[in-house]
Amino acid sequence: MSSSEAIQNFRVFAATWNVGGQCPTGNLDLNDFLQVRNEPDMYVLGFQEIVPLNAGNVLVLEDNEPAAKWLALINQSLNGSSDLASKGLKLTASFGGPLFSQKPSLKKIKKTFKKLNGKRLKSCNCVLEMERKAAKDFCFRCQESNFNSDDSSTEEEDENFTIPVALATSQMKYSLVACKQMVGIFVSVWMRRELVQYVGHLRICCTSRGIMGCLGNKGCISVSMSFYQTSFCFICSHLASGEKEGDELRRNLDVIEILKNTQFPRICKTPHSRMPDKILDHDRIIWFGDLNYRISLSHDDAKRLVEKRDWPALFNKDQLKMEREAGRVFKGWKEGKIYFAPTYKYAFNSDTYYVEGVKVSKNKRRTPAWCDRILWHGRGIQQLLYVRREFKFSDHRPVCATFNVEVEVMFRGQKKKVSTCNFQNIDDLVSTRSPYFS
Repeated sequence: MSSSEAIQNFRVFAATWNVGGQCPTGNLDLNDFLQVRNEPDMYVLGFQEIVPLNAGNVLVLEDNEPAAKWLALINQSLNGSSDLASKGLKLTASFGGPLFSQKPSLKKIKKTFKKLNGKRLKSCNCVLEMERKAAKDFCFRCQESNFNSDDSSTEEEDENFTIPVALATSQMKYSLVACKQMVGIFVSVWMRRELVQYVGHLRICCTSRGIMGCLGNKGCISVSMSFYQTSFCFICSHLASGEKEGDELRRNLDVIEILKNTQFPRICKTPHSRMPDKILDHDRIIWFGDLNYRISLSHDDAKRLVEKRDWPALFNKDQLKMEREAGRVFKGWKEGKIYFAPTYKYAFNSDTYYVEGVKVSKNKRRTPAWCDRILWHGRGIQQLLYVRREFKFSDHRPVCATFNVEVEVMFRGQKKKVSTCNFQNIDDLVSTRSPYFS
C-alpha cells in the first residue's frame, strides 16, 4: 500500500501553577484557567506544591489525595458534568463540597478512568494500522457506560468517592493520556478523544533534585510520547528556591542535571526506531514549571519598581533572562515575550505582593519575581499566547501558553481527514496580549 505524508497543525495548551500546598475544594472552577472555550487539541498541565513540602511528604509517604482532587477538577472542566446517579454511581457530600468525599485516591481515579475508557495506550504504535475498527484502536476510549461494581481496591475510603467523568462517549471531549505525581509535582496530559489513537510510545521519567540532590521535593517529571510521526517531550519542573546571590547557579545546575540524567526507557520493538531516550532529541519540547528564577536587585530597589508598577525595568533584572542571554542555561530554547506582572510572591487570597505592606520578618520577605515560566525547544512550534491567570488560591499566579504545533502525519493507503487546529478563535487569543497588568 502506498503512503502519504502531510504536516498538520494542532493546538497545544500548556500551563503551570504552584498552588502553595493548598488542597482544592469541589467548588473551585478551572474553566477560565483552562480556557475551555478555545478547545485546544491537547492539554499539558503542571502543578507544583500540590502537597506541603514537609518531611512526611518528602521522606515518608507521598500524599496523593490532592492530586486526585486536581485530576477530578480538571476533568470536570474539560468534559463537563454528567448524570452519575443515572449510571449507578453514588454522590457524596463532604467538607469540600459535593465533588469530593473524604479521601479520594489518585490510584483509584486513574484506574476508574482506564476502566471507563477501555484499553490502555499501546506502548508502541510504529506500524500504522489505521484501518482497524475504532473500538480496537482507541486507547482510553469511553466504551463502557456503566461502572464495574466488581472493581476492587485496597483503600476502603475510595468506595464512595465520586469521580465526575463524562461517562457517555458523546459527552467525552478529552481523554486522560498520562498523569504522574512526584511529591509536590504533578503533571497530566489530555487529548481530544478522537486523537488519542495516534498517541504511542508513552514514557514517564522522574528526576529528583531536592535535598542532597536526590529527594523529590525538587526536580521534574518528564513525559515522552509520539503523536503520529512526531515525538513530544513535556517537562514539569520545580527548581531550587532562594533569592540569595548565587542561588541562580543552583537552578542552572538543576536544568543541566535534568537534561543530562533524564533517560526514557526503550520500549519500541521496531528496529531502527526514531523514538528518543533523551529530552533534547525529541522533535517538540515544552518545559514549564516553577523555575524559581528571581530578580537580581536589592530589596529596596525592587520595592521601588514594584510600587511604580515598572515591570519592564524589573524584568531587565530577571535572572532567567540574564542567564539565558549569557548562554549559561537553556541555550537554544525560546520563551515568549512577557507582558504580565510578576507571578510571585502574593499574600494568600490577596492581590498584594509580600513586599507591599505585608508585615513579615526580614528572612521571610520575598521580592516579586517571574518564577513561573514556559519555554520550548524545536522547530514547528509557534506560540500564540503567553499570559498569567488571576487566581488568588495560592502565593503564585498560574501561567498559561497556547502553541500551534506542526505534526508530521503519515497515512498508509487511502488518505484520511485529520482533525486539525481550529483557527477561528485565534483573533480572540491574540487580542488578550495586553500591556502589563496593574
